[in-house]
Amino acid sequence: MSSTRVVVTGLGAVSPLGLTAPDLWAGLRAGRCGIRRIRAFDPTGFPCELASEVPDYKIQDRIPRTWRKAVKLMCRDIELAVMAAGEAIAASGLITKGIDPEKVNVNPTRMAINVGAGIICCDLAELAPAVAASTAQGQFDIHKWGREGLELITPLWLLKYLPNMLACHIGIIHDIQGPSNTITCGEASAHLAIGEAAQVIARGDADVAVAGAAEAKVNQMLMVRQHLLQRAVATRDGDPETICRPFDAKACGAIFGEGAGMVVLESLDHARARKARILAEVAGIGYSHSLNPVYERLEPDGRGLRFAVEKAIADAQIQPDDLDLVIPHGTAVPEDDLAEARGLEAALGPAAGKVPVWPTKSMLGTTGAASGALDVVAAVRAIVESVIPPAKNFSRLAQGCRLNVVTKHRAGRIGHALCCSYTFGGQTAAVVLRAFEGTT
Repeated sequence: MSSTRVVVTGLGAVSPLGLTAPDLWAGLRAGRCGIRRIRAFDPTGFPCELASEVPDYKIQDRIPRTWRKAVKLMCRDIELAVMAAGEAIAASGLITKGIDPEKVNVNPTRMAINVGAGIICCDLAELAPAVAASTAQGQFDIHKWGREGLELITPLWLLKYLPNMLACHIGIIHDIQGPSNTITCGEASAHLAIGEAAQVIARGDADVAVAGAAEAKVNQMLMVRQHLLQRAVATRDGDPETICRPFDAKACGAIFGEGAGMVVLESLDHARARKARILAEVAGIGYSHSLNPVYERLEPDGRGLRFAVEKAIADAQIQPDDLDLVIPHGTAVPEDDLAEARGLEAALGPAAGKVPVWPTKSMLGTTGAASGALDVVAAVRAIVESVIPPAKNFSRLAQGCRLNVVTKHRAGRIGHALCCSYTFGGQTAAVVLRAFEGTT
């Protein structure tokens, strides 16, 4: 990072453990599990019928009254992102047009937004009539699609499913007029978005930024894709409470879900000037890309992740021994967990067997682009409260893995926390957070 210090002043989260950041943290501390049988659709016939879904909500009740007509242009990913961003901004003490248009206390031209998004699948209920009208003798006819099928789809339909619409809706609601960007790098998107937002502030292009990611993976088409393409989904149903076991010898695959996480970042000077409560500091960021020829699997040695972690630690100007917490990607896919462990071991050296490692997906599932953002929210809360909860569903390390996975609550100062992620496109990212030292 540059000499401009970037701090975290607000957190927002919508997760399988609740609709707010406090819900997320309370659930993680208690070891609650958000994995259940799928409710969004009938999963009968799927190899695994489990997922991690957020609790029921009414989006109309969670956005400004003046914006409620826009919900018809929001897919679920957008809804989750908008809710998490609104909470993060309100929690920071900033007042935007979307919080109270009469009491705005932030310059919208000096406010940025960076949001990560994943694969946004359309609802089958919207497509089904059009597809049915385009089918002849059991075969899809592209000509009938053009002549008849498209007539059954609203002209504004596509606006619900463009990945940049998450940032667009948040930006319009809160009148964010500074730099805006959308990052679509799978599960690495959130850390990349948060890292870039910190850089936007560090180079002086904004004073404040909303950053994070959202994704809703509990969709029929996405679930089929996970089963057929990546073959990463848990190989059995089992007990929802115990089926997801990152880095454990009994791990059998990932459970997919949905969620959103957002943080408010500010330059230290801006936060101090308005006497904001500072939760943590962004100390270092690292990115890398190294694609495994076997696309569906992480590289066996985790080299791409290793490079990202090494860069983040170097950027923070610390040594691996200075880390007090690592929140890994940890999906519970055995081959990928082992590869990630190897990458972390290579990056951290002897410290890999000492630094507490706390995987969260045993409780949250794999929420795609949102995963990294939810982990950052969790890491900030762990820093603030000086506690690391135990890993759920962990009893014995998988063969070949030498990480120090936490098995009991640990109380004590957390000076530096590392969050990292990877995607099967080869993109990797890591963020180092630091406990804030100094007066606010």
